[in-house]
Amino acid sequence: MGKPSGIPAQQLLFSEALQLNKPASSLVQSQDMAGKEQVTTMDRILQEITVVSRKLEGMDTAITSLMTETKSMRLVIAGFQSCVTGLEHRIATMEDHVYTVLDKDQELLFLHSKLIELEARSQRDNIRLFGFPEHAEGTDIPSFLLSVLPKLTETVFEPPLEFQRAHRLGPKRKDGTSKPRPAIACLLRHEQVHQLLSAAQAHRPFKTDGYEIRITDDFSRETNERRKGFLALRLK
Repeated sequence: MGKPSGIPAQQLLFSEALQLNKPASSLVQSQDMAGKEQVTTMDRILQEITVVSRKLEGMDTAITSLMTETKSMRLVIAGFQSCVTGLEHRIATMEDHVYTVLDKDQELLFLHSKLIELEARSQRDNIRLFGFPEHAEGTDIPSFLLSVLPKLTETVFEPPLEFQRAHRLGPKRKDGTSKPRPAIACLLRHEQVHQLLSAAQAHRPFKTDGYEIRITDDFSRETNERRKGFLALRLK
């Protein structure tokens, strides 16, 4: 039932009290208690809202801090990316240099092999002589060899041996008791190199003035190293 308008509140209370058969004072107390409960509930809600608000503020602060850290991390990552890009460029440049060096290395190996080949060709007419005493040749080594080699090898060379040049290897020995220096001679005709070496091989060992004489090919250092390697394999 709706409340009639224009009726004072006290009259309404008395009217309700009469209808409910309750004293008006008890109704007033009930309304006061209800009001207090509403106030308490509102206070509790406000407190919870305050707590939630503080938590949200804390979360906002944390999010702001996280965003700042994320921004800093992005800057750091950008710096790393720049460094990586620079390193990739340097590595690419170094790879180009390495390929260039490898190409040059192949060229050097090729040129070295050609140099060895040319050296071998230039030495193919040479012989080396070991054991001839120092100063035995006087001042003319070619003439000395022309006279002594046919006798040592017991061979008649036709046409006679001819030398383009001949000389001792290394500095002169100051001590007469030192080992004689080897001599090297370049023959004019290549076929006589094999003839002379074959004769020396057939008649070795031979001596003159108490010295043992050896006659060999004139090989380059690389060729001698290879020959030593092949000899070691043959002896196994």
